[in-house]
Amino acid sequence: MRTHGKKYRAAVGTIEPRKLYAPAVAVEQVKQTAYAKFDESVDVAVRLGVDPKHADQIVRGTVSMPHGTGKTVRVLVIAQGEKIKEAEAAGADFVGVEYVQKIKEGWMDTDVIVATPDVMGQLGALGKILGPRGLMPNPKAGTVTMDVTKAVKELKAGKIEFRVDKSGIVHAPIGKKSFAAQQLADNLQAFMDAIVKAKPSAAKGHYIRSVTVSSTMGPGVRVDPAGYHV
Repeated sequence: MRTHGKKYRAAVGTIEPRKLYAPAVAVEQVKQTAYAKFDESVDVAVRLGVDPKHADQIVRGTVSMPHGTGKTVRVLVIAQGEKIKEAEAAGADFVGVEYVQKIKEGWMDTDVIVATPDVMGQLGALGKILGPRGLMPNPKAGTVTMDVTKAVKELKAGKIEFRVDKSGIVHAPIGKKSFAAQQLADNLQAFMDAIVKAKPSAAKGHYIRSVTVSSTMGPGVRVDPAGYHV
């Protein structure tokens, strides 16, 4: 793997080391330092004061980004009967119970799976495949539901699921380089509101340790977490 090139070093040079930027300034900085020719994704990484090894300190939830994420989300709906027509009308990319077998055979061309409660029994055998990839439908995330129309439309519009990783960090996409700075700031605010709301009662001490926004290729810009009261 090669070391960072001239463009990356030049981008880093515009960011003050150790400075904590206000959210609106931070996303503007990310837009300015995104130098790749493609429309880079803008992501946030939030380091939390939790120990994810303890079940009562797991931080997870869902959030609808006000301006979407800029990503095309492929949605699979596993359902039967009337729900198949509903899912298709709502814009699902793939629909049908036959996908249970296809997944067993190695098919994985989807970003999110929605299932109706009556077919969840058939998905049990897929736990080892879907679990590690974060694709197992979950009632808390709204992906096990009879209202497939609502679920598909929300996912297509920018609803995402988040979960703290083993090192206590939550990652999420908040848009693309081409988004207006205000759109990125709005999405960042919505995400941080969801993180604060998801604070486990067992979490002790400082909850939000650091917030960093970055583009796919660009350097990280640290956001002042003081504005996110817990």
